[in-house]
Amino acid sequence: MAKNVREILNDFVGGLGALAETNGEMVGAFMGLLGAAYAPSALDVKSKELISVAIGCYNRCDYCIVYHSYKAFEAGATKEEILEAAMVSVAFGGGPSMAYSVTLLADCIKEFENDFK
Repeated sequence: MAKNVREILNDFVGGLGALAETNGEMVGAFMGLLGAAYAPSALDVKSKELISVAIGCYNRCDYCIVYHSYKAFEAGATKEEILEAAMVSVAFGGGPSMAYSVTLLADCIKEFENDFK
């Protein structure tokens, strides 16, 4: 059964906001780390988001896969680039990474692909 990936995305982003109300310093530190890690440098943002999709599939993290597939599209990645990044994760993670790539990531692509066309 397909997961509601837009709901997962909204839950994650909303959860960070809610947590920041009581733990602002920690959430701010986390967001600062993300800002530094995803700033364009030797790698552009799209490349970093594709790496993140692969890591999410490898680690089987629903929230990571959903968030970073959305951000990859936002950064200009294509469906084909996202799937290729996921297949790199399969080379390291085997069957579990493949399972997340053909289910949750496929749902993300269907849901988010047209948001940035």
